[in-house]
Amino acid sequence: MPDHGKPEDFIQEHYAPVATTDEEIQPVPPEPLERITIKPKSSAFPSRASTSSSTSASNEHGAVELVEGPSPTSQPPLQTNTAALETPNTSNPDSDLNSKPPRFAFLRRPQFYIVLALSQALAITQTGTNTLTTLLADAGTSIPAFQSLFNYVLLALIYTSITIYRYGWRKWLKLIWKDGWKYFILAFFDVEGNYFTVLAYRYTTILSAQLINFWAIAVVVLISLTLLKVRYHLAQYLGILVACGGLGLLVASDHLTGSNTGPAANALKGDLFALLGATCYGLTNTAEEYLVSKRPVYEVLGQLGLWGMAINGVQAGIFDKQSFRHAVWNGKVGGYLTGYTLLLTGFYSVAPIVFRMASAAFFNIGLLTGNFWGVIIGINLFHYHVHYLYPIAFVLIIAGHFLYYMTEGVLGEAKKPWLGAEQEGGDDGLGTARRRLERPGVLV
Repeated sequence: MPDHGKPEDFIQEHYAPVATTDEEIQPVPPEPLERITIKPKSSAFPSRASTSSSTSASNEHGAVELVEGPSPTSQPPLQTNTAALETPNTSNPDSDLNSKPPRFAFLRRPQFYIVLALSQALAITQTGTNTLTTLLADAGTSIPAFQSLFNYVLLALIYTSITIYRYGWRKWLKLIWKDGWKYFILAFFDVEGNYFTVLAYRYTTILSAQLINFWAIAVVVLISLTLLKVRYHLAQYLGILVACGGLGLLVASDHLTGSNTGPAANALKGDLFALLGATCYGLTNTAEEYLVSKRPVYEVLGQLGLWGMAINGVQAGIFDKQSFRHAVWNGKVGGYLTGYTLLLTGFYSVAPIVFRMASAAFFNIGLLTGNFWGVIIGINLFHYHVHYLYPIAFVLIIAGHFLYYMTEGVLGEAKKPWLGAEQEGGDDGLGTARRRLERPGVLV
């Protein structure tokens, strides 16, 4: 075997020089380390100050990716986080006081009263459109599909123009190609909800149609629970029941006075149309809440107007031919149609803010007072009389609004569970929780 030598011959030991003076040995500072946190798409890691409720909520709610939200790099940086807003003792993140938000937190915030006022403004606006529809029918013009066409045309003219201005033609056409079918479904259910509800009033009694409208709230809650993974508190269910009880008193008072009764042309057909209309409304409201939470309002309303105009135009051409021929056309009818279109367009423009600040469920609860406002308007127009149950019913419905938000945190339902713990998957437009995280002092 060849001689490799001893192992000691190949080992070279190097020793650092040892200081022989009295000078203090200075340690070498460590090099800074770069820490990188990798997060999967559509997920959020709560901070140490996060509450247990928000942590459990983030674990319960899966990511719902029907429409892509804005890129995180395109959003302004956050000035605060949800934990800082929702918890009372932010100075000590480990404090047990942070486990629960303060009692009646959202009811103490101005945002609650803003969204309550907006919901009642929408209820009055809807009452105005219903009143103008009655005036049109009394004037001899009943064209349900054609009557709503101008609203979709106006929405398309206003909001599609804004979308093209913001996006440019290329990005707008890409939006049509990629997400157009989703907005088509939204517009389809919206158009059919309007159409079947009007048909229901032709065949059944107003009393039956009003009772079946409860179904719209049930549809919203059911879809939110199953598809959007929303978890309602006990107080929210109680608030819905109390508000619906108030509407029941309104309907009962109409029945007692005989103001909403009358022979039904075909009660079964009318009730089925009312169920279809309420179902379509529930689907539309829930889908719109989801879409406006992730995308700009002008994009959603522009697409709703564009596709709604096409769908409603075809439907009016097929089903409103006879009604259009026998309709009365004069200056008064033109004024009614103009007022109806302007009110309905205003309704569609404000509704997304309520969907962002609250929810589709709260939106429908707010509309329950429409009957009360209808009677107030009808006192002068149709010589209605106010039954003693009406004020009691109105108070019950409004009390349901307060009860609904009794246990909600500072952000209320503006914090959408499908957008992530810090709402990173959502838009930061008017009414969103993301906007309040970026600008803590903003009201809307």
